[in-house]
Amino acid sequence: MRRRMLVFALPTLGLALVALTLQTATAQQPVRMLYGFAAGGSGDLAARLLADVASRELGQRVVVENRTGANGMIAAEAAARGPTDGSNVLFCTTGNMTIVTELPGAQLPINPATDLIGIGQLLRSTFGLVVGKDSPYRSIQDLVADARAHPGKLSYATPGVGSVQHLSTELLGQKLAAQMVHVPYRGSQAALQDLIAGRTSFSITNLGDVISHIRSGQLRLLALGDPLGKRFFPDAPMIAEVAPGFETYAWFGLCGPTGMPDAAVKRWEKAIKAAVDDPTVSQKLLENGMVPAFADSAALKKTMEDNRRGYREVIRAANIKAE
Repeated sequence: MRRRMLVFALPTLGLALVALTLQTATAQQPVRMLYGFAAGGSGDLAARLLADVASRELGQRVVVENRTGANGMIAAEAAARGPTDGSNVLFCTTGNMTIVTELPGAQLPINPATDLIGIGQLLRSTFGLVVGKDSPYRSIQDLVADARAHPGKLSYATPGVGSVQHLSTELLGQKLAAQMVHVPYRGSQAALQDLIAGRTSFSITNLGDVISHIRSGQLRLLALGDPLGKRFFPDAPMIAEVAPGFETYAWFGLCGPTGMPDAAVKRWEKAIKAAVDDPTVSQKLLENGMVPAFADSAALKKTMEDNRRGYREVIRAANIKAE
């Protein structure tokens, strides 16, 4: 009888061992954090800092995968069409979650507003208005006066049509009733090179990309786009001083595919909060012009809704279309 029981038990034990082996293998598979832009920028740095903390908090290795192209939409599509169990997330940005949905003519493989959800915000990227070191403008008032006096004279550099930088400057022009010439580039670095060389008049852009150039003297900061910039330049004036109500910044956080379970969202929220609270992560973000700023999934959802509504108004007023 004991021998017969042992014979019957062996297949059951074998199945249990197989199940345990598969379970262990699944747990050891890395979690994929997709990012739609090239390695080396401030956003990529933030993604990797978050991945390091999340690996510890989740108990699984989190790997950042750069899927570049289509203004971040290749990565967004991969995230939207991937597993919904929390093992496949997108390090998302203001642009690829809120602006692209409002641009007429944009050919999108997915709709970020319906195919992706916000999980949590990691940071805010504060903006500033900068000019080259040889610029004749010594203050935001100088620049605004010239823009109003000479319509079409001032040119502004951006990383491309429909970027936060583009729409922020369009909004400023609308508030000032000033006509300025948009010069779009293929990315931030090309835009900054021409600004430093004096080939464009100014740029409203994220401090993460220009803070080192400001500190080295290659660029001059004339004003800040939102109060968080005071963390870096406490004596700088605000753009709102010449354009009441003006505010601009970008955010970075995590998004996931629609249908992601609440439990998975909560686990990631906890990991994001742990990264924001980590002194090493916070210090590195601040050193690169980014402000740690946690927001949970509900708060990020509201931010995205507000962004879409605000950008929609700017886009319609300026008749901007996707290129």
